Amino acid sequence: MPQPPLILAHDLGTTGNKVTLFEAASGTPIASTTVSYPTRYPYPNWAEQDPADWQQAVLGGTRRLLSEAAVEPGAIAAVSFSGHMQGAVLVDRAGMPLRPAIIWADMRATPQAEVICRSCGETEMYRLTGHRVSAAYTAAKVLWVRDNQPELYRQTYKVLQAKDYAAFLLAGVMATDYSDASGTQLYDLVGRRWAVDVLQALDLAPQLMPDAYPSSAVIGRVTPQAAAATRLLAGTPVVIGGGDGACATVGAGSVREGDTYAYIGSSAWIALTTARPIFDPRQRTFNYAHLDPALYFPIGTMQSAGGAYDWLEQLWRGQGEGAPLHKDMDAQAAAVPAGAGGIFFLPYLLGERSPHWNPLARAAFVGLAMPHGRAELTRAVLEGVALNLRWILDALRAQGVQVGALRLIGGGARSALWRQILADVFDLPILRPALSAEATSLGAAIAGGVGVGLYPDFGVADRLIPAAEAERPDPSDAQRYAALYPLFQQTYAALEPVFQQLATLTHA
Repeated sequence: MPQPPLILAHDLGTTGNKVTLFEAASGTPIASTTVSYPTRYPYPNWAEQDPADWQQAVLGGTRRLLSEAAVEPGAIAAVSFSGHMQGAVLVDRAGMPLRPAIIWADMRATPQAEVICRSCGETEMYRLTGHRVSAAYTAAKVLWVRDNQPELYRQTYKVLQAKDYAAFLLAGVMATDYSDASGTQLYDLVGRRWAVDVLQALDLAPQLMPDAYPSSAVIGRVTPQAAAATRLLAGTPVVIGGGDGACATVGAGSVREGDTYAYIGSSAWIALTTARPIFDPRQRTFNYAHLDPALYFPIGTMQSAGGAYDWLEQLWRGQGEGAPLHKDMDAQAAAVPAGAGGIFFLPYLLGERSPHWNPLARAAFVGLAMPHGRAELTRAVLEGVALNLRWILDALRAQGVQVGALRLIGGGARSALWRQILADVFDLPILRPALSAEATSLGAAIAGGVGVGLYPDFGVADRLIPAAEAERPDPSDAQRYAALYPLFQQTYAALEPVFQQLATLTHA
């Protein structure tokens, strides 16, 4: 009996490539492997990865998975991709990388971002591309290479993203999709085309940007060379897929207008699915193209969420102590009433993006008193992340967005206490999608399935990713957080000038 059709999804994350085989009919993952690779930080604010590591992770990871899973290569109906966004992979005509990839976390191009503001206008760029001007995006990074490595820039044929390069390795075609294009700050978000006027204003050749396709587009087929390196069948369809945020959105089941979800991992974000971009007059939130070419996902991202909890766990380690587990920390914090005994935690360990866009913001415990201990501090960290996410959610709701419930994915979704705190802070029911830990890979797989006709459209996520209600707001605690929320906002406002002065003194 022939094996049911499978979809192979690659998810190139910041720490490694996760390769997963999904059963197409149910969306169930049947086998997975991860190949890790390093990020290099050669100078302050630099963050680079070697595309040769990606090549090994994609080709070697595929070969390992197919060997370990013992599946017939002929059962794989499509290969699809997800990857970290907003990078710059400069390749020559043969597709050979010319330098290490500059990834999303790299912020060296601040002077180039200022050039973009002067040349194109800050407000105009936000309305056209969906993003506030920043060194985080591809546009500023390419300008940095042109300004500082002109010989490499002159050799550049195309500027790709991580998953675009991975797809090229299998299909030999240089392409991108709408979602990754929308993270370059060189893309007309509504027009779904490269922003030629911006490229020309910045003296960048439009030909540098690859053709952009819907995320479900079959851009080519596995080449004989790639087949020999991976054990895939030559001719297997290669679907371009999408950026990791877009794939996570579909993998969370957010595929209908008004669907809203939160992700809590090391960082965190809140995003919703809309038929049009949501432009915030204060530019606190931003917009990407959805995997579904008719949709968008406005989003606000904070820098440190699960990362703040991990940081707190490190503080609990001491001589003679075992490392506390998150479940033990949760158990202590659950015994503390809402409000953490009068402590606020500002979760800005890495500066902050939404809603403040302030790289100088710093973390702080405010309200400490002698009776406070580990339990109160732990609850304060969980609440601080939730209150900052509430600030992001309110920035979206201020533009007329109606939210009835919120899906939750990521590692933070495993904490029942954190889910309840979020329900109470947001005053919304929390829904837990099935396979929340596989959301990004599953989103890429769904794009692959749509691309080869296994699924009629992205609405199949309604069937593949059912969401069950996990927690409902506790009326008393929701009222308590509603009173504390404006004080949390005032605490940040009061400390904002202190952050500026601290930075000045630290770097004096």
